[in-house]
Amino acid sequence: MLSRSSGARQAGSPDEDALLSNRTREGGSAVTHMSIRDVAASAGVAVGTVSNYLNHPEKVSADKADRIQRAIDALGFVPNRAGRQLRLGRSTLIGYLAPDVSNPHFAEIAEAVERRAEELGLTLFLANSHRSRAREDAYLAAFEEHRVRGMIVSSHDPIDDRLAAARRRGTPSVLAGQVAEAADQPSVSVDDVAGGRIVVEHLIVQGAARIAFVGGSLEIPQVADRLAGARAAVAAAPGVELEVVETEERTIEGGRAAASVILARDAARRPDAVFAVNDLLALGVLNGLTLGGVVVPTDIAIVGYDDNEFASSSLVPLTSVRAQSGGYGSAVMDLLWEVLEGREVEEPHRVFRPELVVRESSRRR
Repeated sequence: MLSRSSGARQAGSPDEDALLSNRTREGGSAVTHMSIRDVAASAGVAVGTVSNYLNHPEKVSADKADRIQRAIDALGFVPNRAGRQLRLGRSTLIGYLAPDVSNPHFAEIAEAVERRAEELGLTLFLANSHRSRAREDAYLAAFEEHRVRGMIVSSHDPIDDRLAAARRRGTPSVLAGQVAEAADQPSVSVDDVAGGRIVVEHLIVQGAARIAFVGGSLEIPQVADRLAGARAAVAAAPGVELEVVETEERTIEGGRAAASVILARDAARRPDAVFAVNDLLALGVLNGLTLGGVVVPTDIAIVGYDDNEFASSSLVPLTSVRAQSGGYGSAVMDLLWEVLEGREVEEPHRVFRPELVVRESSRRR
């Protein structure tokens, strides 16, 4: 995902806007790269006029602007912003590392971050770690190598130490999705303990007494926090039981696998409610149980987490925890912007309160 800056660009010398070289070799054949001087010659204007067109187009007359743009199109000219930004010491690039953009939850966050970055005149590069520590490390290194101005990082693993190392080398960041352990590491997160608690409290009110917590790995901070909240609610409700059904993947297929585990039991031994750690798992459980003859929510109530775009449109609309209310994605980008601008950050660790959106998948009363 790439967001181009819509803000005004800084004026620079013609050399700053020229490409690194006019001719390179690629695969043994010569490839010509046009420079700003080629554009000026083709358009019949001064080099400085082309530079103004690229950086301050309001200073160029309509006739000259038209000639320059036609020359750019004809020559295939591409300005070199990277070299200019490095010389000025002020990049407009922001790196965003997400754990899984195939999950609508993270895709929605990325879209909100991108919109806000564009409003601030920044360009966003999105990287997908696929929940791999090796890929995380590779992308964090790549962001630094490309001199991004700052980073937004979401991870399922503890990552404060790696962000601290990057910060010492000059690249600030915001940790998104979990509370930072270090006081000097800004973060935006959701109170997942509270989220887990309100889910189970709701299921208990709906009459559930045997609740299955579906998700994994329990080493993931967000998963562990949601389970802690669920256990706290059960501890306050005598006669209610909670079991954990771990899954290898937090996907629809993972949910179907969990449904198979539940369906393999006698009806009397099955849970009467499922709390899935995210919506994809919940939708997979819903699909698997329904195909297995279970009536949702009469036989088994189901609640997900994240309230993604598919929750409300599933065959049985899914009750879910909305964790991004109140401009979560924008808040992440705004916090990073405060850091980049050198402002005093009054609230370096912002924690959002989740809310439960009740739909038919859990509504019994």
